[in-house]
Amino acid sequence: ILMVDEKGKNMKCLTFFLMLPETVKNRSKKSSKKGNSSSSSSNSKLPPVCYEIITLKTKKKKKMAADIFPRKKPANTNTTAVQQYHQQNINNNNTIPAPNWQGLYPTIRERNAVMFNNDLMADVHFVVGPPGGTQRLPGHKYVLAVGSSVFHAMFYGELAEDKDEIRIPDVEPAAFLAMLKYIYCDEIDLAADTVLATLYAAKKYIVPHLARACVNFLETSLSAKNACVLLSQSCLFEEPDLTQRCWEVIDAQAELALKSEGFCDIDFQTLESILRRETLNAKEIVVFEAALNWAEVECQRQELTATIENKRKVLGKALYLIRIPTMALDDFANGAAQSGILTLNETNDIFLWYTAAKKPELQFVSKPRKGLVPQRCHRFQSCAYRSNQWRYRGRCDSIQFAVDKRVFIAGFGLYGSSCGSAEYSAKIELKRQGVILGQNLSKYFSDGSSNTFPVWFEYPVQIEPDTFYTASVILDGNELSYFGQEGMTEVQCGKVTVQFQCSSDSTNGTGVQGGQIPELIFYA
Repeated sequence: ILMVDEKGKNMKCLTFFLMLPETVKNRSKKSSKKGNSSSSSSNSKLPPVCYEIITLKTKKKKKMAADIFPRKKPANTNTTAVQQYHQQNINNNNTIPAPNWQGLYPTIRERNAVMFNNDLMADVHFVVGPPGGTQRLPGHKYVLAVGSSVFHAMFYGELAEDKDEIRIPDVEPAAFLAMLKYIYCDEIDLAADTVLATLYAAKKYIVPHLARACVNFLETSLSAKNACVLLSQSCLFEEPDLTQRCWEVIDAQAELALKSEGFCDIDFQTLESILRRETLNAKEIVVFEAALNWAEVECQRQELTATIENKRKVLGKALYLIRIPTMALDDFANGAAQSGILTLNETNDIFLWYTAAKKPELQFVSKPRKGLVPQRCHRFQSCAYRSNQWRYRGRCDSIQFAVDKRVFIAGFGLYGSSCGSAEYSAKIELKRQGVILGQNLSKYFSDGSSNTFPVWFEYPVQIEPDTFYTASVILDGNELSYFGQEGMTEVQCGKVTVQFQCSSDSTNGTGVQGGQIPELIFYA
């Protein structure tokens, strides 16, 4: 018998071996002659009714439960029940489920999610967190073993222990719950204050996809405020990509990173690696002050009084990684020399280093850091000047731009006077969706040439890829200035592609084709 559906697919071939009534009657007569004793044995030798099912596979993709039974808007009663289960998962209320709760969810994924943080059918419990801050969480061995090779070895491996309660003091409860939610619900729920702890849990229990999501979250939220802490953690978790991203931020926004609270939370090894950094883009006096701040907090961690002696003790040899001889003389005289952290001999030798022809030998590194070399993106192919252009009168020149890689805008290159040397006052500003990210008011001197003159922000501003930012400048000075012509909508600058478009903030004529703000100065 060949059975097919109406579309001719999912075919099944059923073959039956049947005995006709006449055959059964004839065999019964023959067997009756041999007597009753042999009757039962002959009957047992009759060919049984049998069949064979052959399923013919097709190339059609199998449908999942959600495809076969699309979700419909549930009735009010069902909606209430679903919300109760979700609240139960969050609060672990351990309420008794309603009858046929399985019918509320059409897919195995949703039914499995009901078991998240639920005592129903739980065959193991975890006491998570340090003493005094523990939380008891239910688990289901099969689900956990499917989601983690560590749990599989723990529950079903050769050395598996049959324990009803497992203590995990080195993982935060919120992080453990986030990992369980991923295993049970296939959902990633990360928060800034728990993502590092979640990454630790994902690494410990070998849940690689959750760990990757944590790293992506950290890279997205990376800034100068948390770069030093994340650098320390990325080395601990052996995440080289995250480590590289941290170094990019620390190098470009070094002074912001060193002044952040997170810098004082790093370990000694990370402190040494930062102080050794050749490309650190910061004044050495800022590096020196940051090291003293770290030493004060480290004294508190070691339960030491924050005296000069103890600060120097916790810094150890890292003190000599600070390139004190490369400071400006004023910074050294008014800062490091009077800090008390240096011995009298060290102070005298450094002063001689600044002034004497025969310089003494120093334990401190005396070679200046290389820092970062800024790149310049020039968006005009030519420039010009006319007798009636370019005039300012306090009006705003503005342009929008976007990049395809993360960069750090350090400042703008601006044109100067076309009528000889002149001094300009420039207010520069960088915005994203109307929010000011950086601004500065400074002066620059124009020598009358068509060159561009750099104007810097106080700190480099981090620019994310594939998002338009607005660069603005208000100039005050000689009204007649050079201006750009033959502007380009896209410029390739090294490995960075920059796109330009007109800005509605521009009230002085600057646009893509011509005007001011000829250059973006950035680190990449």
